[in-house]
Amino acid sequence: MSAVTASPPPDRRPGALSLRVPADERRDLAIWFGVTAAGLALTWVAVRAGLALGTRSAPFLGSYRWAFGFGSALAPAVAAVVLVAAVRGRFDTVRWRTLLVLGWAGTFAWSLGLALVDGAAGLTRSLQSPDNYLTDVPAVGDDVLAYLRTYTDRADELSVAARGHPPGPVLLLWALQRIGFTERLTLGVVITALGALVTPLAIAAMRGVCGERAARSFAPVLMLAPYAVWISVSVNVAVAVLGAAMVLLGVCASDRTRTGLRAAGWALACGVTLGVAALFSYAAPWLGLSAVCLYFARRRPFLNLATGLGALLPVFVAEAAGFSWIEGLLMARDDYATRVEPHRPALAWSFISIVVLLLAAGPPLVRSARRLRNTPGWPFLVGAGTAVTFSVAAGLARGGAEAAWLPFFPWLTVAAVAPAVQGDEAPPVPAALVAVGAVTAIVVEAVLATPW
Repeated sequence: MSAVTASPPPDRRPGALSLRVPADERRDLAIWFGVTAAGLALTWVAVRAGLALGTRSAPFLGSYRWAFGFGSALAPAVAAVVLVAAVRGRFDTVRWRTLLVLGWAGTFAWSLGLALVDGAAGLTRSLQSPDNYLTDVPAVGDDVLAYLRTYTDRADELSVAARGHPPGPVLLLWALQRIGFTERLTLGVVITALGALVTPLAIAAMRGVCGERAARSFAPVLMLAPYAVWISVSVNVAVAVLGAAMVLLGVCASDRTRTGLRAAGWALACGVTLGVAALFSYAAPWLGLSAVCLYFARRRPFLNLATGLGALLPVFVAEAAGFSWIEGLLMARDDYATRVEPHRPALAWSFISIVVLLLAAGPPLVRSARRLRNTPGWPFLVGAGTAVTFSVAAGLARGGAEAAWLPFFPWLTVAAVAPAVQGDEAPPVPAALVAVGAVTAIVVEAVLATPW
């Protein structure tokens, strides 16, 4: 077997500036551009051929338009600051806690900048949609238990979004309004700030499994991720945050410095968080596979007992309060079978959803797929990868993957900062891949009006 020769890494010294794109990044960009262009071309052909896709903006849901104004300069400015900091090695030198704060702030500013391309409407349009969760909030009233007891019985009265989800998103918006966030614009900003928590949670989990160097390289990948287009406009981002918190708790539980009851306590908290996430999305339990694989990889399989028990607790509490998770799942399946399945061909949308995945995750997805075997963070990809694969293979991905897969996108790019050869030092930030992903997000935001 011939020896694998890795290209020399760019200068990582603090303050060093290099615009040279490494050969492996050029290869990843070429693959991403080629596959994405082919996918978009075939999608265009499908639309021109008159295939009934149920959307005016394939491969996404929504409609196309052109939006360019003062707000359009905000996202490029944020991207430029993050990229310059990454190329100069600033993320390698700041204190760890500062990096976590910067990760949140960068993601928040990036998501907000993208949303504000449409002005305030970028943060409020989806909330005002009659198909979204906010229209269900008045029905909660002052009696949450009564709302939970009748949730599955009054499916016809629920919004389109609520029929496909457990009551968690509606109750989150109800709680936010109860504590004073009643203005649509304020709610949009709060949801964006909440969604930005995914970045510090994910890089903290990376640090515990892949090391601090890899986590620092991963930060800009998440901060300028293309899927940020949908962070400000989808309450599903709450599932992404809960999922990231669950993974981080699993990392803490399986740390070799924690044993006995301490480890069991962290594992229980991991499970409880997963159970709460399941009350926001029926797809959330897929992320539990990441914790399962992590425990086995770290030779702590018995922690699965505590995590499994913890995951059931919120579901049982909801059952006692009147909401049956199983009945809710069946309600969502019935709604899908009548409202979506007959009108969107499975084969076409399965292919189109892969195009959405390429656009939403950006070029780091290609690099991650290529380097998967070289990262100890592979358990992170299992839950997300299995969820996406099952959704596509089962024909369930029939539009809306850009929002439905928000909890999975961050974990699919974990291996983008893996070394070229297992055991080597983590590479620097793949700045060229991050930059192209940022441009992709800016273009998508400029031409797409999302319904979320």
